[in-house]
Amino acid sequence: MGDSMAYQTTIVNPVETEGFGLHTAVASHLRLVPAPADTGIVFRRVDLENFEIEAHVRNVARVSYATSLMKKGVLLSTVEHLLAALYSCGVDNVYVEIDALELPILDGSAQPFIEMLERAGTRRLRRRRKYLQVQKALEFSDGDRRIGIYPAEEFRVRCLIDFAHPMIGVQESEILVGRETFSRELAAARTFGFVEEVEKLQEMGLIRGGSMENAIVLTRDSVLNKGGLRFPDEFVRHKALDLIGDLALVGRPLKALVVAHKAGHALHTQLVTRLLADHSLWKEVTDPPMETRADATPAAAPSPAHAAD
Repeated sequence: MGDSMAYQTTIVNPVETEGFGLHTAVASHLRLVPAPADTGIVFRRVDLENFEIEAHVRNVARVSYATSLMKKGVLLSTVEHLLAALYSCGVDNVYVEIDALELPILDGSAQPFIEMLERAGTRRLRRRRKYLQVQKALEFSDGDRRIGIYPAEEFRVRCLIDFAHPMIGVQESEILVGRETFSRELAAARTFGFVEEVEKLQEMGLIRGGSMENAIVLTRDSVLNKGGLRFPDEFVRHKALDLIGDLALVGRPLKALVVAHKAGHALHTQLVTRLLADHSLWKEVTDPPMETRADATPAAAPSPAHAAD
């Protein structure tokens, strides 16, 4: 792997956006700010005196229709799309300032976050990047839903879905995760939902901010959105996007193959929890290994936005 993979990164310039939450419909302002080495991805509730919630599975609260984090009673919802963009682009350290309890859904995909990261740029820091390299397989199931993580020299995900709907059916996607591949193949894939479920979900306090501006809306046999689909298999691409966002809760870049069969947020985060709990399944490595590399340390100067690939 190239030298750019060996060192931690952060963003160069602060960037911001605003919108409203998919589930709460609450307006919010979101800002990404550079952070020093070994910070990780840390959310700051600026409406609550900069209360910090680390993007780590230990802080997972609810994972039904979105991934939510909670620390000391402070909640933050729908973090997965931003996390997928940060993780795929190799941004190791960043503060995410947010002034509400849910991240803005924007267009329902990770594309707006990729565009933010392009504007922000990335820069290399002076600290080596530590990867979590999977050594032994871990797999489990819940009914017909299955998930597994397996040894690999790179980070790859394979996702399969099966919906009894004429526009979906069985779809499968596999991707070697990186800035270029994620931006091209997954980032623009939007979340989706079914018209007949809307009323039930709203009664549960969910999707209050949902619309055809931020989701694919399906009737029993068609897509309601005027522009149609962005990809023929947009549904499985979005599920793979969600999977990557949830895997970011490992807190370190992965070297592993993850295979998800009809899985969802609950199984994704359960996989992360089980993996981290069993130290025999993985080891922490640098790339290239410390003992095979000269001690040259790069300057912490700005580098092109794609330096994190």
